[in-house]
Amino acid sequence: MTLMLIFVLTIVIALLAQWQVRRMYHRYSRVPAASGYTGAEVAHEILRGAGIRDVAIIEHNEMLGDHYDPIHKRLVLSADNYHGTSLAALGVAAHEAGHALQHQQAYKPLHWRMAAVGATNFASQIVTWLPLLGMATGLLATSTGLAVMAGAWALIMTFNLITLPVEFDASSRAKAMLMRLGFVSGHAENAAVAKVLNAAAMTYVAAFITSLLYMLYYLLPILSGRSRE
Repeated sequence: MTLMLIFVLTIVIALLAQWQVRRMYHRYSRVPAASGYTGAEVAHEILRGAGIRDVAIIEHNEMLGDHYDPIHKRLVLSADNYHGTSLAALGVAAHEAGHALQHQQAYKPLHWRMAAVGATNFASQIVTWLPLLGMATGLLATSTGLAVMAGAWALIMTFNLITLPVEFDASSRAKAMLMRLGFVSGHAENAAVAKVLNAAAMTYVAAFITSLLYMLYYLLPILSGRSRE
């Protein structure tokens, strides 16, 4: 019963976060920035101003799949954000450029997150398959299963916790650079960009809350000396 409540609660939290970011993005993707720059141009100018010349700016077709790839040094923007001149497009492009600046400046939380990717992916496989292949079939003792699940969720939770300063810092850099370089101007444009980026950041907060709740679900019985049926 408790697991079902956590499942429903975390689904609701995730859906609300996704709904908010899509609502803010769609709202401000229809509002052009007065500067007239495209997202790709903004990203290029931010990188050039920071002396970063080895990061490629790539266009792709996945909506809201924008990201910075530190391994291959690519800044990937959706077509709408690559070519778009909206406040949403400029905010997203500047945010991803902010990650490139973090990488250049050896921002510690970014490097911690990069180092933890492999282990976190493995932990995600554990929490997906262990309840089905181990605990549910009786091949794994309940206490052992709880410990493994708690450990895996703890790793995922730690990864999500490290992600928070990475994302909030990139958004902070984005807002400052957009204003300083004149890509957005005035309180209204700055506030619009902030709404888009703040909504996006809440999806990472939702992921952290989700992993924290699941970790506690499996950890508390171990600490109290009880087992879950």
